[in-house]
Amino acid sequence: MSRTPAIMIQGTGSHVGKSLLVAGLCRAFSNRGLKVRPFKPQNMSNNAGVTADGGEIGRAQMTQALAARVPPSVHMNPVLLKPESDIGAQVIVQGRRVATLKARDYTVRKPEFLAAVMDSFNRQLEAADIVVVEGAGSPAEVNLREGDIANMGFALAADVPVILAGDIERGGVIASLVGSHAILDAADRSLIKAFIVNRFRGDVTLFDEGMRIIEERTGWAGLGVVPHFPGAAKLPAEDVLGLEEPAETPKKGAAIVKVVVPRLGRIANFDDLDPLRQEPAVELVILEPGEALPGNTDLVLLPGSKSTIADLAALREAGWDIDIAAHVRRGGHVIGICGGFQMLGRLIADKDGIEGAPQNVRGLGLLDVTTNLTADKTTVPVRGVHMATGAEFSGYEIHVGETVGPGRAEPFAKLEGHPDGAVAYDGRVMGTYAHGLFGSDAFRGAFLANLGATSSTRYDEGVEEVLDALAQHLEEHLPLDHIFEIAASRGSHERKSA
Repeated sequence: MSRTPAIMIQGTGSHVGKSLLVAGLCRAFSNRGLKVRPFKPQNMSNNAGVTADGGEIGRAQMTQALAARVPPSVHMNPVLLKPESDIGAQVIVQGRRVATLKARDYTVRKPEFLAAVMDSFNRQLEAADIVVVEGAGSPAEVNLREGDIANMGFALAADVPVILAGDIERGGVIASLVGSHAILDAADRSLIKAFIVNRFRGDVTLFDEGMRIIEERTGWAGLGVVPHFPGAAKLPAEDVLGLEEPAETPKKGAAIVKVVVPRLGRIANFDDLDPLRQEPAVELVILEPGEALPGNTDLVLLPGSKSTIADLAALREAGWDIDIAAHVRRGGHVIGICGGFQMLGRLIADKDGIEGAPQNVRGLGLLDVTTNLTADKTTVPVRGVHMATGAEFSGYEIHVGETVGPGRAEPFAKLEGHPDGAVAYDGRVMGTYAHGLFGSDAFRGAFLANLGATSSTRYDEGVEEVLDALAQHLEEHLPLDHIFEIAASRGSHERKSA
């Protein structure tokens, strides 16, 4: 195995800022002229992106590739789990679906995926001056240690030193870091070389005593306290918890267009919402079950879904089907993306039981189309032209099934020259398979203009600015030279019991 420097950022739990730290380190090291590659051995997310060769990886790794200024690759996230139910997930290995497994079955088979993980990691090492690795969940979940490929199991196999991050905003950061040290076995504990306290608000010197206590109890070096970074809200969120992150500043009544998104249990590719959230003229509302659709809604957006039939049932249970029909009668607009497009049709036919028991399910009936679910999966980058405005966009398709019917005669767009989607009700009800289209400034501007609003953001430029600001933020609060030294120690240090 190559001795290319590598560092792994693990966390004391989920949603402690690992993805953001990795993205910031990728941009910071890239700014220093280094060839950087991000890597996450195993990810669990329904927010996926599509690489140039049609493979799937987690959205965070797409952002981290952007931060590193390199094209996304399936080898940046060799194992991706996409939950389809509370007990099972689709398993993507090096970009391709290999199985749908229940959690218990995946646990049994997990060790066999380590070969693909190590193959992808070696490819990243060969292309880089440094590889920045992201863990998943927490290494302190020692009940999951056997066969682990996401945290210490990978770090031990790849001989990668670890920095453990704790989130002070969640509370209990001292206990979570010291407790992780206490529960890990000696071999795993020896891999951790330092720790970071993340998301501090206020005067960081107020936590000096806390840093000293953690260092004394663990023997790990405290690299620093990273203050809360407000710009994180402008980067694509991978975890659905990101939908709850507040905007950087409230819009204070300046919004002209209200976009309402029903929260469904298997929502997927919800980063489609990010560009709209950042528009000053748009108020984006996540509608919770039990809440009625606001009467002043301008646009209902039905996002992608990992389980279209289950989410359609949840939509009906919440009464939103009735609300959406009334909204259309009042002259309102609706757009469905991917799974949302399928829901807008007359029928979803699942004769092969792709999403459970074989069945035919009545759709919302707002588009004259039928979707036939099949085992074949489409994952492809696309470029398109919006038929109503002529605006160009780029994005990707990632779905199972084929949608057919008379409604396709009036397509939403042309993708690489072929028709996509459908429109009805004088163009007010729209469906498309294209994810990512709102990230294209020209399309978003034309789409909002049709709703009476003016776009005032440049989304891609804004993401680049945030990544640069994030890199500077970490430069100011973490010893980047020391972190590189730890990464360079990979493979040369002796394993010691702590």
